[in-house]
Amino acid sequence: MTQVSLTNLIDGARAGLLVSFPTDTVPALATIPEKAGLIFAAKQRSQDKPLILMAASAEDLWPYVKGSENEYKVWQELADKYWPGGLTLVLPASDRLPKVMNPIDPTTVGIRVPNSAIAQTILAQTGPLATTSANFSGQPPLQTMAEIETQFPKVLIATTEYQDETPAMGIPSTVAKWTGINWQILRQGAIELEISS
Repeated sequence: MTQVSLTNLIDGARAGLLVSFPTDTVPALATIPEKAGLIFAAKQRSQDKPLILMAASAEDLWPYVKGSENEYKVWQELADKYWPGGLTLVLPASDRLPKVMNPIDPTTVGIRVPNSAIAQTILAQTGPLATTSANFSGQPPLQTMAEIETQFPKVLIATTEYQDETPAMGIPSTVAKWTGINWQILRQGAIELEISS
């Protein structure tokens, strides 16, 4: 039985263990950024598929990216409009980002703030976590904690004790990459993004 209380899950995440918890899109598999290699190993994920850095607020994420003052303004506008929510922004990474988050191209990082009470509670106490969907690479995202427990028996799983939790959409986040001039949609997902070029 790997379902644990939120306190134990938060302690486990801080200690560098793999954890799983609900988000507003699909359940996340997560760990501290320095231990991101655990996620690649557990999912049998190829190194060219970077992980997402998820946090409770945009303020927690900005130190991991770098850009000009104007770029920050553009990014902030989009973040203010869609966060918390199912939008991942792929931005130039700062030196603070551990290379293991994106082994092939450590110059970029995907960042997101989920619109989920339980995820927010966890992230507010752990700080930003390396995350991805809970599933083996190439398989559809697992939707229930029971499925995750079966596939990843060693992962600490949040017992869902949040009554006011919004049900997850079951659709991964939309991914938009900053090209230096404008946004390029890498994956259309939970949020219909309107981007003026």
